[in-house]
Amino acid sequence: MKTIAANDLKTRGVASIDAALADQEEAIISVRGKDRYVVMDVETYNRLRVCELEAALYQARREIAEGQGVEESVEAHLDRLRKLEP
Repeated sequence: MKTIAANDLKTRGVASIDAALADQEEAIISVRGKDRYVVMDVETYNRLRVCELEAALYQARREIAEGQGVEESVEAHLDRLRKLEP
């Protein structure tokens, strides 16, 4: 993964990100020599979000299949949540 120095980002702006992402999906932005941020194009971000949501759906379906789910109305759910508040 390519690294973009914060100073390069300051001087070259978005062009430094475009150059780093020209041949890969992600790049790291380093600040004072330490990796701090990851940048990616929107298509890559959206693909990762879809994967994350599919994983959450898989986990929810597994928990329901194992009997860990609760079936209730919206009102009952909100009441249960309010009881959990300190």
